[in-house]
Parts: sequence; structure tokens; C-alpha cells
Amino acid sequence: MAAEYDFIIVGSGPAGGTLAYFLAQSPKKPNILILEAGSDNSDNNLRVDGKRWLTFMNKDMNYGYKTAPQTDANNREIDYSRGRGLGGSSAVNFGVFTVGAKDDYDEWSRLVEDPGESFFGWDRTKARLKKLETFHGRAPVTLENGTKYVSPRLEDHGSNGPLQVGFPAEWEDTVAPFLDQSENFGFPLNPDHNSGNPLGMSALISSAHNGRRSTARDLLQAIESLPNVTILTSSPVQRLVFDPSGLKKNPKVIGVESNSTKYLATKEVILCAGSLDTPKILMHSGIGPADQLSQFSIPLVHPNEAIGQNLRDHGFCPLVYLRKTPPLSDRARFYSSPTAQEEALAQWSKDGTGPWAKFACQTGIGFFKLPKLVSSPEFLALPEDEKSFLNQPTIPHWEIFSHFPIHWFMPEAFPTLTENTMFDYTCLLVFLYNAQARGSVSLQSSDPNVPLVFDPKFLSHPYDRRAAVEALREALRYTRTERFIEEHKIQDDGGVIAAPPTWDSKGEPGEEPSDEDLLDYWRNTISSSWHMSGTVKMGRAGEKDAVVDRKFKLMGVEGLRVADMSVAPVLLSGHTQAGAYLTGVAAAERILEDYGM
Repeated sequence: MAAEYDFIIVGSGPAGGTLAYFLAQSPKKPNILILEAGSDNSDNNLRVDGKRWLTFMNKDMNYGYKTAPQTDANNREIDYSRGRGLGGSSAVNFGVFTVGAKDDYDEWSRLVEDPGESFFGWDRTKARLKKLETFHGRAPVTLENGTKYVSPRLEDHGSNGPLQVGFPAEWEDTVAPFLDQSENFGFPLNPDHNSGNPLGMSALISSAHNGRRSTARDLLQAIESLPNVTILTSSPVQRLVFDPSGLKKNPKVIGVESNSTKYLATKEVILCAGSLDTPKILMHSGIGPADQLSQFSIPLVHPNEAIGQNLRDHGFCPLVYLRKTPPLSDRARFYSSPTAQEEALAQWSKDGTGPWAKFACQTGIGFFKLPKLVSSPEFLALPEDEKSFLNQPTIPHWEIFSHFPIHWFMPEAFPTLTENTMFDYTCLLVFLYNAQARGSVSLQSSDPNVPLVFDPKFLSHPYDRRAAVEALREALRYTRTERFIEEHKIQDDGGVIAAPPTWDSKGEPGEEPSDEDLLDYWRNTISSSWHMSGTVKMGRAGEKDAVVDRKFKLMGVEGLRVADMSVAPVLLSGHTQAGAYLTGVAAAERILEDYGM
């Protein structure tokens, strides 16, 4: 006999974990099963704040997906990592907690709701944020004039939610000067990028507190001892189970199959496996594009050509410059000394303090518009609705991100890390926002344990290429200023580790790079931001690209909802883990309302 539950939630990442957290605490105590493909990720050392960049590389916790060769990125296969285990991708991501723009959520509402409704709008979203987070919103007491950089309205943030977010207790000594340099260049300071208006340069809000990363596993730990909650790890879901009596006319999902075991749901199954794996479960269950299912001999249950389409993502490229010696800060000494890192881990294990709670735990993050972009032919050729959205007052066109420890990601470009090696560098990441390319995920096997083919089509749209060029050009204008060169102590020869050709042999600003130079650099270096969205898109009945309705229900199939970033009809203007958590809250509200719970 198959085990039976009220609700089955597939996936334990930010969306699934949050959904489970709020459903489980309903006064009606629904019986909930959470199925996670990976392990329990219970080792406390996986939560070291400053090691978030290394945890990402843990092969036991990361599916290690790759894209298909990208035609417009020199046929490179690009890393498309996803988290594995309790907490999902929040267990391996970089902890960036950016909600996005007010206008993102108002646009989501406009796209899927009737006039006058605002379930997905900013006001409701802000209320969900307050339910979700415990916000630690103060600058370090040791930081002089800290309120210049950090002064959020605390009444706009949560104080009793399950997710710990905010600013670290100690900042590296180069963070505040970087923010000052940005302001001097003309990037205005924004004291709270999660206010609904992210525009400006901010100190980063992270999903961490007191040196410890906070992940979706925290939400699951809060409910795992409840008698109405069951969590099973090492339980990947291969396919859905249907009620055989209505399979031909009115398909109804009644459960899931995991490793040849069936689990039944008396109310609903909710897929929260993410933009890459939720479509896989649907397709291997017979829900998806008919021609793909036929090609791999998967019986068709419910055709929907839009499943697996509309893949969207942000891309980024790096700018890296070596500094003069001696190092500008003690970051270089720490990163070049295995002994110092080992001692720091012992200190962190004791009280959550020390270098692993400091280095690369605070960064600058800035979101900006590009005035030149909106007058370009590529922008003017966009549909009117898209142009209107991109011109909304809180929507950024690009992002800049500082203090990224890139030596772990491109070690071949740096000196050997030994205790006697002193090296220092400045790294900025340049992100392209609101890319217009629409990629896809598609079947490549009849085996449900084989990943789909992931093709985000990076840089394939003319607007994306123009926006990428203009964003990189603006970032280079910043790094070529005399103050930036002087305060970052860039080497006299330009110190270029990774940058387009903009420096002459004396280290002075050289000839302005051409559009083709900048685009070539993007093609050679673009990475995914791992913000995959849209492959099971939310929309209105009858729309060609719509899969789920505004209640997260998969249209044409009973007993099934999808609640993860695959449903997002908007590519949010930020790093999308916060959006995934908020999607889980919204889905919980819908379900609690529908069942009077």
C-alpha cells in the first residue's frame, strides 16, 4: 500500500521549504510529505558565512548541470549549477538576498490578474517579506558613519520570521571606501536595496546572521518535529501518479513515484523542484510538448507546448585587476594562508566570529539604469509593453557587484596560494538585467533520472547584446577613473587579470574599446547567475505561453500546483533566492485560502 498524505511537496528549496513551513502550522494540521532528492545537509560547517563561495563547489550538494553549447557565447557550455539536499539551492548559493523592484511585482500582477487585483503586487509582497524574515538591519558598531551606508526603515522589514537576513557584524576595511568611491563616481548610495527601489549602490543584504548562513533548511527544522510533517531525503521524484479513472478526459494527480515507491496525496501535489527539474517531472509524467514526449515514447496525458519554454536568466562577466604590493588589506594574507583559514574555522566553530564571518561576507551591490540604452535601436525595436516595463522607475538595466573572491573560480589566473604568497586584487562583476532571450529546457532521454537539455540562449537577442555592451562600458568608465586606480592601488601596468583591452602599456587609460571588443569579452566570459525562471510560466487561460494560473494550479490537470521560480512571468530585478522564498509564501496563502485552513 502506498503511503497517503494530504499534501505532497516535491523539493525542499526556498519555495518548497517556505510552502511547507506555512502549511504545516495551519490550525487544521494538514498531513504533509516533503520529498527531497538529496541528503539532509546537516553538517554545521556547511553554514560558514565566508565559505558560501566554497560550499557552492561541494559536488555532493550540487547537481553540477551545464548548459547546451551557447551559440552566441563561442559555443561554450556554461555552468548551470543547482543545489541538492535539504535547502535546495539556498544550501549552496552565494547568500545574496535581493527582493527586486516594486515594479517587478506590480508587473507580475498586471500579467496574471484581473484589473484591481494585487495579490502579486508590491504591497502584498512586502507583507510577505515581513512574515518571512528576521531582519538584522544595523551597520557594525565599529563602522564610522555606518548609517550613511545602512539606514533601512525597520518597520518595512520582518522581526520574527524564520529566515535570518541582514548585514555581518564586521566588514572588511575596503567595503566602505568602495561605497564612497561609487558615490564619488556618480552612483548614488541606496541604504536599503530591499525597499522596493533597488536603484543605487548599496551594502549587500545576505541570508546570514552572526557568521552563519540561513537557508531553507532553517524553515524545515522549525517544523520537522511536528506530528503532521514527514521529510524524506534521497527521494527524487521520477513522475506523477494519476487517477486511472479519469486519465483520458480529466487527468487528476493523486500522488508521485520516487524510486519505485508511490506516495499518495488526498488533496494536492505541489512541485517545487525549480525551473530545471519541475519541467522534467512534468514531461516524464506525460505533461508537456507532444512532439517531445512522442520522440521519447512517453505516453501523452496532457499536452502543453509551453512547458519547458520561456527560460530566462541573468548573465554576468568579471572585471579583475591586480593591486600593488604590499596588499591593501589583510584579505590577501588570509586567503593565501591555509593555516590562517584553519585557525579561523576553529574560531567560527566556537562563537561564529573571526575572518570566516568577515571576508567576502559584505559586498557592494548596485543596480542602475542606462540612459543611452533606451535610445538605442535595439531598445526601440522592443514591444511597447516591454519598453514601458523597462522604463518603470524602479527597474534596473544592469548590476555591479564588488568583493567577489574570484580566485576560487579562476585559480589558473592567480599566484599559487601559499603562506608566503602575498597577492591582492579588485574584482567587480557586471550583470545584465532583463535579457530578452527566451531559452528552453527539453527532453534528451526517456530516463527520468537524466537531466533535460538546458539552453538559455545567452546573448542571442539584439537587445541583450546592446545592453551587455553598454553595461560593461559603464563599469569600465568606473574602473578607469583616477580615484579608482589610486585607491585600489592598481598595478602600473594595469594589473589586468580579466578585462577587455582598455589599458596601454603604462597603465593609463587607453583607447576606448569598441562595441565588438566588449561583446567579444562577454562571449568569452559570460556566466549564468543561476537565476533560472519561467519554464512553467504563470498566465491567463488561453494564453499560448501560460501553464499555471494565478493560483499556481497547472491548467487542465487537477490536484497539481507548481510553486517555484519556474512559474515567474517576470525575471525579477535581483538575485532570485528571495523571489523563490516569496513565491513559497504566496503559494501557501493561496492553498490555505482554498482549503479554509
